[in-house]
Amino acid sequence: MTKQEPATDEEVLDAVGPAFGKLRRSSLLEVENPISQKDLSRTLVLNIVLEAEQGDGREITVGAVAEYLAVDPSVASRMVSDSISAGYLVRAASQQDGRRTILHLSPEGRNMMDRFRRHQRAAFEYVTADWSERDRLDFARLMLRYVDCQNALRHR
Repeated sequence: MTKQEPATDEEVLDAVGPAFGKLRRSSLLEVENPISQKDLSRTLVLNIVLEAEQGDGREITVGAVAEYLAVDPSVASRMVSDSISAGYLVRAASQQDGRRTILHLSPEGRNMMDRFRRHQRAAFEYVTADWSERDRLDFARLMLRYVDCQNALRHR
């Protein structure tokens, strides 16, 4: 946990929210092949597009990015434009509605996400290096379960 562990179950549960905030801020750990702050922000958008392509194949628009990130459409538009300028995303016409513009990962975007996944794995292994293998796997399974439950709430 932390240097000063919460004393009660209630304190543990109260500490979870702030812990998630710290996770995001500390994800730039200096492990092998660190990800820049700018590219870390870009991965928020790239991950939405990648998950759609790997999942149900739904088309991702700037509006969908805004919805998923819970940001104003103008903010999402700037984030998408930045990822396009960096060469990670490309715009295309929707096959369902030619008036809509959708987003796809470019080959460079796929490479970035592969690199990001390796970075995440290395960071997890670094942070949990002194944990038992059982603790590492239990935590990983519980984290995946938590994320699945959170995603299910989005689709209710």
